[in-house]
Amino acid sequence: MKKLILGVFLLTLAFSNALIAQTSTHEHHSHNYVVLTKKIPQLQPIILTAEALAEEDGESFGDFQAIICGKTVQELTDKEMMKSFIEKAEEAHVKIVVCGFSLKKFKVNKEDIPEELEVVDNGILHDFQLQKKGYLSIEL
Repeated sequence: MKKLILGVFLLTLAFSNALIAQTSTHEHHSHNYVVLTKKIPQLQPIILTAEALAEEDGESFGDFQAIICGKTVQELTDKEMMKSFIEKAEEAHVKIVVCGFSLKKFKVNKEDIPEELEVVDNGILHDFQLQKKGYLSIEL
C-alpha cells in the first residue's frame, strides 16, 4: 500500500513538473513576423511597425523579416536610396530579404544589390515556410 501511495505521489509530482515546464516555455514564446511587399517605399511603414511591435512585445519580440518580390527588385540596385532603409532596418532588427526568382525574372544581378540584403531562392516559398513555423504574416 505504501508503494502504491508513493508511486501515485511520484507520478503526480512528475506530471505537475511537466505542466510547470510547459507553462514556463509558453510564457517565453517569441512573436515572429514576416511581411511580403512589392514596393520598396513600403519598407518605411514596415520598419515603423516593427519598432512598435518590438516595444509592445518587449522580450517576446522575435524575428521580423521583410521580403521584397516582383519588379521592384530592379530598384534595389540604387544603393544610395537603399542605404537609409538598410540603416533603419538594422536599428529596428528587421531583416530585408530579396526574392531570387524576381531577381532572375527581371534580370537583376545579385552582385548589384546591397550586400546587407539576404537573397532567398523564392520569396513566396520563404514566406510560406516562415508561416509554417508560426510567423505572423501579411502581404502589402
